[in-house]
Amino acid sequence: MSFSGFIVQLLNGLAGASSLFLVAAGLSLIFGVTRIVNFAHGSFFMVGIYIAYTLVERLGTGLGFWPALALAAVAVGVLGALIEMVLLRRIYKAPELFQLLATFALVLVIKDAVLWLWGPDELLGPRAPGLSGSVMILGRQFPSYDLFLIVVGPVVLGAVWLLLTRTRFGTLVRAATQDREMVSALGVNQAWLFTAVFALGALLAGLGGALQLPREPATLEMDLNTIGAAFVVVVVGGMGSIPGAYVAALLIAEIKAVCIWLGVVEVFGFTVSFSKLTLVADFLVMAIVLVVRPWGLMGRPQAPSRHVGMQEEPLRRAGRTYLLAAAAFGLVLAAVPLLTAGSPYTTVLMIDLLIAALFAASLHFIMGPAGMHSFGHAAYFGLGAYGAALLVRASGMPMELALVVAPLVAALGALAYGWFAVRLSGVYLAMLTLAFAQITWGIAYQWDSFTGGSNGLTGVWPSEWLSDKRTYYWVTLVLVALGVLWLRRVLFSPFGYTLRAGRDSVLRADAIGIDVKRMQWMAFVIAGAAAGLAGALYAFSKGSISPESLSVNKSVDGLVMVLLGGIQTLAGPVVGAVTFTWLHDTVARNTDYWRAMLGGIILLLVLLFPLGIAGAARQLFERWTSRRAQVPP
Repeated sequence: MSFSGFIVQLLNGLAGASSLFLVAAGLSLIFGVTRIVNFAHGSFFMVGIYIAYTLVERLGTGLGFWPALALAAVAVGVLGALIEMVLLRRIYKAPELFQLLATFALVLVIKDAVLWLWGPDELLGPRAPGLSGSVMILGRQFPSYDLFLIVVGPVVLGAVWLLLTRTRFGTLVRAATQDREMVSALGVNQAWLFTAVFALGALLAGLGGALQLPREPATLEMDLNTIGAAFVVVVVGGMGSIPGAYVAALLIAEIKAVCIWLGVVEVFGFTVSFSKLTLVADFLVMAIVLVVRPWGLMGRPQAPSRHVGMQEEPLRRAGRTYLLAAAAFGLVLAAVPLLTAGSPYTTVLMIDLLIAALFAASLHFIMGPAGMHSFGHAAYFGLGAYGAALLVRASGMPMELALVVAPLVAALGALAYGWFAVRLSGVYLAMLTLAFAQITWGIAYQWDSFTGGSNGLTGVWPSEWLSDKRTYYWVTLVLVALGVLWLRRVLFSPFGYTLRAGRDSVLRADAIGIDVKRMQWMAFVIAGAAAGLAGALYAFSKGSISPESLSVNKSVDGLVMVLLGGIQTLAGPVVGAVTFTWLHDTVARNTDYWRAMLGGIILLLVLLFPLGIAGAARQLFERWTSRRAQVPP
């Protein structure tokens, strides 16, 4: 740990901060004006570096290098404008979560489009002409191109600041950030303003990607890796704040740089590997900032939208017809292993469908009735899975008892995380849950002696009497049914009614003496226990567990399931889980470009069924019954 090494690491952090700021600035602009949490923003970054690679090949690595980077950024900006006009403009009045679902589908489509155009191999671009060497700093070599990137960040920040403060377009953008409905009421063409902002945000992301061409190879994993870091920067800085995004990018990049410089250090007799903290350092920073300052370092509470969306109808108890249909469906599910005796894979798939249904139902419990968005629900699924695996392997606990204790482990995690999360709302609450999930993933990924690290844990098999997959399926069916029915029963209890009262009007609920935060906290615990049961069943069904069960992808899968089915219906998460899991399995087995097909199907469902599949079915059924009632006998 030398002083020269410290300075060089700080400079590396500055270079990384500039790259990260370009992506985060575009994301912050888009959210500030359109209120869309654009999950596809990392895809624009990825497309930028791929287009830059192709243009540099065409224009040459000499004088054509720099124009190629600029043209790549412009091309991504045009792509962003087309996506906004063709797709997103149609769903601006849809609930925010459905907009998120649409942008997630775009991620899948764009990833496979890049795979088709450029192939699966990494593509390494040439060195930047004139900046291919290095300079000596305190006796150490430092890349010249990284010095260039250090300058780019402040230059772009200044250019965006001038655009937003010295032009009419910037005035409209700032006004829309504060109150977009009022801007529209004053006669501003809101549609074209949104398109321009989206194109500018995409251009900045594309520029960030293109500038990475001499530093790192273009890969298909850049989209999700980038969007996670960009979300953290935007939230830490304050949603909609460009200077805040730059400050947050600097803070996070420098903290990571210092961690790398520290390496492995002895602290009070304990060996601490600070370099390993780089995996979760940004999420640790986000968690701390949101707990201390809920709106970010330089953010402020967003003005509520006047468009409140479709009014939530009160939950209704199941009628006789619904109960009979559910009972018949249960009997069919119970008979599936007997009807498909010649296809063992079908039983395995059905177990996955059931576990997904319970996981989605637990997420819906806090998203729908409780009104709290969670991007990190996989934390409780993973805690249940790891809890079951460790209890069986380390303590020799019987599998049956582990199925009871593992949900309690997940509930304890939800108890701790929920205490902080319920103090926030909206996107900030969702991002704090994501931070906690990523911290949990980082612990599982790196604690080799306890969790098995990146390899996970194997040999987690059920008891001998459940070794037959059909028997395990029936046990899973019973437990999942009990879990879903328990969640449903809670919603029709006094606790469930107070939970929905707090969702619909916090002020009125407070006025009549309801402790809304405590109710929401308990909802986290209940949902965490149900997700933990799903995780435990998953661990024993697969015989192993890995950190993937705690990853962002798992949380996103849960969101997609809930939104596909419909967040306003109790049957929605079950329908969405079955639909998504079945589509994922079927499409992936029948085409190499399964992501694009799956994303296209999700986009089609979002456009056709804005209430979700179950919500649309209920709406059609109600229309049919009302028409029958109006027909004279």
